[in-house]
Amino acid sequence: MPILRDTMRKQREKFFIEHIQINDKILEIGSGNNWFRDYLHANERKNYMNIDIENQSADIIGDILKWHELGMVANSFDVIVAFEVVEHVDCFDACFKLLRGGGRFLITTPIPHMDWILRIMEIAGLNQKRTSPHNHLVYLNKAGGDWTKKEIFNRYCLSQWGVFYK
Repeated sequence: MPILRDTMRKQREKFFIEHIQINDKILEIGSGNNWFRDYLHANERKNYMNIDIENQSADIIGDILKWHELGMVANSFDVIVAFEVVEHVDCFDACFKLLRGGGRFLITTPIPHMDWILRIMEIAGLNQKRTSPHNHLVYLNKAGGDWTKKEIFNRYCLSQWGVFYK
């Protein structure tokens, strides 16, 4: 088990839970083994669904970029969570369309120029293995869209955490 994964998960839980109200309608993209869903449910945030390309236990199995083909409706979520997703797929526009006015997009992603260190940590078994290449590395302060506000935090000079507001 990667050493850093559990530590970072606990930090994400503590940081991002403050941005999710009990009755918010939540969509998680790339839910993996559902650890964040379990955390949200344990903390009374049960209006949750997830979408994943590979996770067969996801509520919706498919590509977030094809949300309209998957029966999802624009302006229907209060919160969208994308932990370690945007480096794999540029989903900022799709998430903006799916969020209601005032909604929040919660993001974690590597700092592009530091991704090589994460790759070394992954090879050494200190970090989880990549599910696909990081073809869409982005500095969150340069991410496009008509967001009304962006709050961006750097973690350990390796990761960016963001809260984008619609």
